Amino acid sequence: MAQIDGGDLVARMLKREGIDVIFTLSGGHIQNIYDGCLDEGIDIIDVRHEQVAGHAAEAYSRLTGKCGVAIVTAGPGVTDAITAVATAYQNGSPMLLIGGAAPDGTAFQGNLQEIPGTIDMFKPITKWSATCHVTKRIPDFLAQAFRVALSGRYGPVFLELPADVLFGRMEESEARLPEGYRTEGRLRGDSKLIAEAAQALAKAERPLVMGGSGTYWSDAGQALAQLAERLDAPLYLNDMGRGCVSQEHPLFFNRSRRQAFETTDVAIFVGVPMDFRLAFGRSINKEAKVIAIDVDPTELGRNRELDIGLEGDPRTLLEELHSELGDGKAQHNEWLQGLRDRETKVAELRQRWIHSDSVPIHPLRLCNDMASFVDENTIVIGDGGDIVGLAAQVLPVNFPGQFMGPGPLGTLGVGTGFCIATKYVHPEKKVLMVNGDGSFGLNGFDFDTLVRFNLPVVSVVGNDRQWGQILVGQERMYGEDRVIGTRLADNARYDQVVEALGGHGEYVTEPAEIKPAIERAFASGKPACVNVIIDQKPEGVKGGYEFM
Repeated sequence: MAQIDGGDLVARMLKREGIDVIFTLSGGHIQNIYDGCLDEGIDIIDVRHEQVAGHAAEAYSRLTGKCGVAIVTAGPGVTDAITAVATAYQNGSPMLLIGGAAPDGTAFQGNLQEIPGTIDMFKPITKWSATCHVTKRIPDFLAQAFRVALSGRYGPVFLELPADVLFGRMEESEARLPEGYRTEGRLRGDSKLIAEAAQALAKAERPLVMGGSGTYWSDAGQALAQLAERLDAPLYLNDMGRGCVSQEHPLFFNRSRRQAFETTDVAIFVGVPMDFRLAFGRSINKEAKVIAIDVDPTELGRNRELDIGLEGDPRTLLEELHSELGDGKAQHNEWLQGLRDRETKVAELRQRWIHSDSVPIHPLRLCNDMASFVDENTIVIGDGGDIVGLAAQVLPVNFPGQFMGPGPLGTLGVGTGFCIATKYVHPEKKVLMVNGDGSFGLNGFDFDTLVRFNLPVVSVVGNDRQWGQILVGQERMYGEDRVIGTRLADNARYDQVVEALGGHGEYVTEPAEIKPAIERAFASGKPACVNVIIDQKPEGVKGGYEFM
């Protein structure tokens, strides 16, 4: 009878789950998984840093709805991936990290890359972490991993496979792959609470609707838009919720959130955590009724007291709520017009800077010029702080998954990994990465991976030669003469780094050069970097590039 090993079992389970690619950095502890993937027709993309493999796996999950897979070797390979796993955990993204490990049979003898307590490292930042000690049980452990990652609030899982387990052999006839190991059913809501929510929303004079990452994961964009239309309410989006409803929708708002939060009387939040991005709920009118929908009940009532908390799948609950509201449409013309006036005022204030010819280049001018390259065939990756915050306000985002940023952990260095997965999943689309110069330094060397696998993307670096978000506050607190650890070099030529790796580079110092340089970068057909020197203290924006 033919024999197979643990690497074959891993590959066969990935195939069963519909995974068509893994992201990895090679190591002796995991190499037989590659052999199994070759047999199963699973692509292998090898990167230059394990963190990038993890970020690529998360982006694959975001783009496909499947559980992306990163595979790393033992010891430092596993620890290098921790940041990517933590990022996916905070983002609520499904992701499987498979880590190699020293052999069980010689545990604690000082093996190469042996590290104790790996599972304990991952427990706080995963939904499930385990070690499989028996070769034939690898498929069972993987079934559990996928089941946990893709249930409830999505999240990452970690499976450790000791080398003697992974390379263990068995008769093929004894190999059993689990079937029917997870459900794709949707959790419905409490009918009594749905009726109460509908009643409160129907009576609202200044209703507000907001969708976040939970809206994206449940494919609830259309249902969210229908609710806003039924209520005649302003619609706001954040994080992965961006693009779930087109910015062309007449009820879409994005520059008047503070005013809306302060004056609303009934607000409903769909898959939106009340974290620092919402000032922990304190930015919402204290007298307003607050309704929240989330698949994770532990998010309901966190930081801000709720009037109604609805646990369940966001799309399903929105559909049930819409049904409860019935036909007809409310009218809140005065409420909407006041917010639209605020939006118009902010847009008019920006005109001065988005068309500025000043040198160094104003970051709003850079963002506005980048916006002209973003169409329905473009996916935007945000990797940075200041410049990404501004770009998210300016660039058009009109379909789900069109914009992917670091998320609430604020991880820098996600960009190359996100780009690798994005261009793999959508080779027909343009990929524009908005980089800070600080973030480029973390994983910019994985442009080598983009070159090797012929994955053309364009990175535009907003180069202000500093860690701007930190420097501004540091200077304010301690004075300019005590600014330390937050300045970067004036001569860092990120464009030349990418050229040296086989890509295309552009260096821009004048506003009129921005569009031609980006156009040449896309036309090159190579991974490209457009290094743009921007103003360190731009007029019209506050610290951290918050627009005044």
